[in-house]
Amino acid sequence: MDTKELLKKVRKIEIKTRRLSDHLFGGEYHSTFKGRGMTFSEVRQYQFGDDVRAIDWNVTARYNEPFVKVFEEERELTMMLLVDVSGSELFGTANQFKKEVVTEISATLAFSAMQNNDKVGLILFSDEVELFIPPKKGKSHVLRIIRELLEFEPKSLKTDIAEALKFLMNVMKKRAIVFVLSDFIAENYADTLRIVGNKHDATGIRVYDEKEEYIPNLGLIQVQDAETGKLQLVNTSSKEVRHNYWRYHSERVDYFNEAFTKSGNGIISCRVDESYVKKLLGYFKRRG
Repeated sequence: MDTKELLKKVRKIEIKTRRLSDHLFGGEYHSTFKGRGMTFSEVRQYQFGDDVRAIDWNVTARYNEPFVKVFEEERELTMMLLVDVSGSELFGTANQFKKEVVTEISATLAFSAMQNNDKVGLILFSDEVELFIPPKKGKSHVLRIIRELLEFEPKSLKTDIAEALKFLMNVMKKRAIVFVLSDFIAENYADTLRIVGNKHDATGIRVYDEKEEYIPNLGLIQVQDAETGKLQLVNTSSKEVRHNYWRYHSERVDYFNEAFTKSGNGIISCRVDESYVKKLLGYFKRRG
């Protein structure tokens, strides 16, 4: 992708997702994800109904009338986007690939964080951590994240979600808002996710294509594994073959749902031909 084409794509995504974050998600994001606690702001004269536990006794003694401490929420947060860039993300039978939807969702979340003056960081992963962008504030930083989401070419096409979660725990010592974006056609990450959930506020966003859920009856066909490149002849006219595939996919979805909910984390499932706007808004409203 040449520079001119890349900048054009970045601008297109910026216009679309910035508008969404400004008009739809700004307030929802703010009310959903809370700050780290309360910080002292000022003192003022006691008013009827104030909590007596908030009285500042030093100031009260000095002025010989009651004053109370006023606290405000410490708002600044850090958002980390963990984005799957493995081979299976380059699939889509509707209008968009899964990767394109993941990029738009990531950009919308990043602009929502920027609007609230929060830091945003990015981890791109396959079966290894491909790229780490430490969290920072500002529009130029968010645009850099979008550029990487658009043009980054991973070294590996395989997936290891646990590896990305372990890396997150090593680099993020303070609590963060974490979004993991993947198709979650993987397993063996539940234990690591449980550890992440004890420290961070994590949400899994599963982006999938309807045609991944089953194999149609097309007779004998050649298929290729997107993550290994292996070619294989599959007899799709066999009910057993179609059922085994459906069961395998269903088990991965069940694993995703159970891994996140049992560890106290949130989940969003979004098909590529569905509105991710409605999915995100619904999730924010339920949590707010």
